[in-house]
Amino acid sequence: MLPVPLTDPAALLAALGPYVLIGVFVMVFIESGCLFPFLPGDSLLFTAALMHGQLGIPLWALLAVAIGAAFLGDQVGYLLGARLGRRLFKPEARILKTEYLERSERFFRRHGVAAIVLARFVPIVRTFTPVSAGGAGMDHRRFSIWNLLGGVGWVVIMSLAGLTLGSIPFVARHLDVMATLIVVVSVLPMAIGALSKSRKATVVDADDRAADETVGR
Repeated sequence: MLPVPLTDPAALLAALGPYVLIGVFVMVFIESGCLFPFLPGDSLLFTAALMHGQLGIPLWALLAVAIGAAFLGDQVGYLLGARLGRRLFKPEARILKTEYLERSERFFRRHGVAAIVLARFVPIVRTFTPVSAGGAGMDHRRFSIWNLLGGVGWVVIMSLAGLTLGSIPFVARHLDVMATLIVVVSVLPMAIGALSKSRKATVVDADDRAADETVGR
């Protein structure tokens, strides 16, 4: 077990030593579609690109490994969804919560095939969207094309962000702060959506109570 937390991608990458590319592959692969969403994704790619010189890995190798892991991870997620579907999930589960799958299903229904690309940039949703696509019976060839586009776009954008912002001294000195900020920005749309849904539910409940009181009179 690595003696560093998963929430500190810089320390994690440094601790991997000569196995850094293997570590990046495993974490991106698992987080992309293997039903474990609590691994660093965006922040890992951002930090790995920023630190690739210090880590002693060519940028092209990092991109190739990350893209391959992202693509294959989603392929596995699709197959799991196609064969097992909702049977994998339970409301009270710690990781495979029905709530996570339902959130991804709503995202998939709202955005259609574009969700395969867009979900890459949304933590948790990106892990379960391929499962939703497989469970919905999406054509495998069509899924694979969008999966490749999404994987390439996600890895390249996150890596370019790391390379570009890495030239700023403050960013280079405060990678832990940047990693936290990336996570916050990534989950912000979900948090806003959940808050909006909660407010709508509160309004509906209030209207229902008012209607009941009117009828009671």
